[in-house]
Amino acid sequence: MSFDAVIEVRNVSKHFGGLSAVNNCSLEVERGSITGLIGPNGAGKSTLFNMVAGNFAPTSGQIIFNGQDITGMRPHALFKLGMLRTFQIAHEFSNMTALENLMMVPPEQPGEHLNALWFQPARVTKRETEVRQKALEVIDFLKLGHVRNELAGNLSGGQKKLLELGRTMMVDAQVVLLDEVAAGVNKTLLNDLAGNIERMNKELGYTFFVIEHDMDLIARLCDPVIVMAQGEVIAKGTMEELRANPAIVEAYFGGPVEAIQ
Repeated sequence: MSFDAVIEVRNVSKHFGGLSAVNNCSLEVERGSITGLIGPNGAGKSTLFNMVAGNFAPTSGQIIFNGQDITGMRPHALFKLGMLRTFQIAHEFSNMTALENLMMVPPEQPGEHLNALWFQPARVTKRETEVRQKALEVIDFLKLGHVRNELAGNLSGGQKKLLELGRTMMVDAQVVLLDEVAAGVNKTLLNDLAGNIERMNKELGYTFFVIEHDMDLIARLCDPVIVMAQGEVIAKGTMEELRANPAIVEAYFGGPVEAIQ
């Protein structure tokens, strides 16, 4: 593994009873990259992604984040370390506004504690003002100002995905795990979503690890792209390199090279 890998997966396997979903996988996500993870259905990529995100503990192997062993660590603990995940189906607070959804994210806010509300009102007000200002800056960055006071449950699928991206910005995440970000998003908003991911990567230094079925989106965003099949990593490279490799196309689609053109 290279010195600048922010995530290292070392010889990780995951078994469900007699089924081996992931078999002795190793990969890395370079700091500052947008790394894609692709593969056919049943390849094990979702299981691997869930282990990195803390939803599953590996049967064997190690997962390292910023040099720290996080194997089996739960998502709330990874959140505190700076690793956040978005979901295929957005998880918003539907009865709160878009702005309020963002303001909910930062942990350890003094207003959450009754004693602080009673005895330290100035501290509570100061922190709420800071959080609100940060949320407004995120709303502005994502160009969601026109829906900032709209209930999140009323937003479109693409706007909800943008809001999820915004939540990662509220805590200055080091690594964002993107799970099927294109799902349920129309082409116009998908272009906006991709553009914001690129901006967060280039302007703000975010690292992204992306699992996605939309090959056009992967080709636009990701370098490198990691390919899994039958529970194992079988290739890594640019999308152009992978598309030019008949063996990879055959393993991925069981069809001709034109399948991923």
